[in-house]
Amino acid sequence: MPPKERRYGIVVHPEVLRELSDPQRYPAKVQLQILKKILALSLDPRPGDSKRLAGSVYRVTAGEYRIVYEIDEEASRVTVFLVAKRGDDEVYRRLARL
Repeated sequence: MPPKERRYGIVVHPEVLRELSDPQRYPAKVQLQILKKILALSLDPRPGDSKRLAGSVYRVTAGEYRIVYEIDEEASRVTVFLVAKRGDDEVYRRLARL
């Protein structure tokens, strides 16, 4: 019998959900792209395109957006707390405010 694949629970900060539900800011195609990437983190929280920012905080890209999240190994949980556009350093300014 093959070893059981470890899955991580996904928690998305309410502010991220509120922002993602705004069709002006995130058209349906972009929402789907970001949500697919977030769901993929449940199988592999450290995909090849992820980058460790500090401690257990990582970022990954989904098209023109960065997804910033924290991995809790003990609880097998990924918490997404920031999504922002790439290229203009908005994500890092917003991260500094958290």
